[in-house]
Amino acid sequence: MSYDADCSPEIAAMIGASIALSISDIPWNGPLGGLHIGLCDGKLVINPTEAQRKVSDLELTVAASREKVVMIEAGANEVPDDVMYDAIMLAHEEIKRFLDFVDAIVDEIGKPKFEYPSGELDHDMFDKIFAFCEKDLMFALDTDDKNVRDARMVPITDAIIEKFSEEYPDLGVQMPELVYKMQKKVVRRWLLEDGKRVDGRAMNEIRPLAAEVGMFPRVHGSGMFTRGQTQVITFATLGTLAEVQMLDGIDNETEKRYMHHYNMPGFSTGEAKAVRSPGRREIGHGALAERSLVPVLPSPEEFPYAIRLVSEVVSSNGSTSQASVCGSTLALMDAGVPIKAPVAGISCGLITAEDGSWDTMIDIQGLEDFYGDMDFKVAGTHKGITSIQMDLKIDGLTPEIIKQALEQTHAGRDYIID
Repeated sequence: MSYDADCSPEIAAMIGASIALSISDIPWNGPLGGLHIGLCDGKLVINPTEAQRKVSDLELTVAASREKVVMIEAGANEVPDDVMYDAIMLAHEEIKRFLDFVDAIVDEIGKPKFEYPSGELDHDMFDKIFAFCEKDLMFALDTDDKNVRDARMVPITDAIIEKFSEEYPDLGVQMPELVYKMQKKVVRRWLLEDGKRVDGRAMNEIRPLAAEVGMFPRVHGSGMFTRGQTQVITFATLGTLAEVQMLDGIDNETEKRYMHHYNMPGFSTGEAKAVRSPGRREIGHGALAERSLVPVLPSPEEFPYAIRLVSEVVSSNGSTSQASVCGSTLALMDAGVPIKAPVAGISCGLITAEDGSWDTMIDIQGLEDFYGDMDFKVAGTHKGITSIQMDLKIDGLTPEIIKQALEQTHAGRDYIID
């Protein structure tokens, strides 16, 4: 309805939604607050103005509850890990002050939260079926090959239906959730109690890497990056500056010289489905990979070309967005674009227990993403971070978890770049 370039509408929307939920009768675990952090002349700035954002080396968005950090998203000009950590902690302290304001509103006009019946699976049913197939389930999951794992699960689900369908008439409807929760229990138990991953890796071990460039002689540049069963091919195309993308949004950005598009067709996960217009995944992952490379691109004066990259995911088993960051670096170098430094992307996972214990693991594959608590994606150079994006399935991260995730992803991207 109204746009002020100095005051981000995303933050206003986040705060408005948080307050609306807090004063309503809808059950939730808020309130939350959010803000931007910039880095101008080496100093951290809370909610920078438009003028400050133009010269800032950091564009960090943080959302948090009073106890924990819930969301982190960042673009940065090779910002060191310790500066990024300090920026996140500063944001959290400032958000706590804002939450005092929200609590005062709730005390004055908030409604009582309504109660609702639990929709959980029957615990007795789950325990009985899990005991029946536990050993078979552990054997099925104990492989680094996604296709083998899926094939091993078929006879297990058939046996469950044959044995328990009379006792539990709704089993057919509940089967997807039941299988999900049983697999989750095994994977999480391995990770927490044994430090064991489904493919046998150590918690800080990256899957086998492979890279190839110049695969397609007719394109300006191409690069294939493989990490385990995840494989991405990126194509680079150069054009004149007249071919920059024109933008017509509410902010003051009018054109985009560097474009990155990401495609993840159904065959990359063994699915037969139609190719449709870009979805949430394609748009979000493309934007994340694009943001990761912007800090190392040459200026228009140094390299007067428009640059378009297209990353095609040909095989997916986790962390395709970060594989497309690596493929983009390869394709840009193959096309002769004089980037300042190579950029690599890596993800860090998290597993937590009810007693408060936790552990992180580097380079998570699909199963660890599905059944773990976090996908903490960091891209950067040897020098520093260029982007962060975090998906979370728990109520937030402590400072200790954030610090360890930053340390692990730094070591991971150094290893990949080398």
